[in-house]
Amino acid sequence: MGQDRIELESSVGYLLKEASSTLRAAMDAVLRPLDMTVTHYSCLELLAQRPGLSNSDLARGAFVTRQSMNVLLHALERDGFVTRPAEAPAGRTLPVTLTPLGRHRLEQASTAVRSVEARMLRGMTQEEQSHAFHALQRMVRSLHEDDVPRGQG
Repeated sequence: MGQDRIELESSVGYLLKEASSTLRAAMDAVLRPLDMTVTHYSCLELLAQRPGLSNSDLARGAFVTRQSMNVLLHALERDGFVTRPAEAPAGRTLPVTLTPLGRHRLEQASTAVRSVEARMLRGMTQEEQSHAFHALQRMVRSLHEDDVPRGQG
């Protein structure tokens, strides 16, 4: 039985979860004065960097359900951060666009989030940061490869 247990002190997965939770809490703390959550910020950042994403694409990018993203988009639209046309110009997708207010709030949030990332990376050399980035990319890729059904990858 002892061999099947994960030793938390040496588990990369556990440490990643701790890092993720700590990062999320730090981001929440700097976004709270802006009346934003990490999900709000993620949505605005995705819209700024990848205009024209669908509700489903935004949900995947922000790591929430489509239903949660739809609720968030309604709130962002109500608060004047985004606009959506009343009718879809083509198909069923309503393209979401950042408003000037949304862009301004995103600039504030991005500055706050960059400060958290700088704090997180403080004490690491550029080479260590690069190694960490590439190691995390490989981990994500490995897990995604296992998600592909056999014969389709």
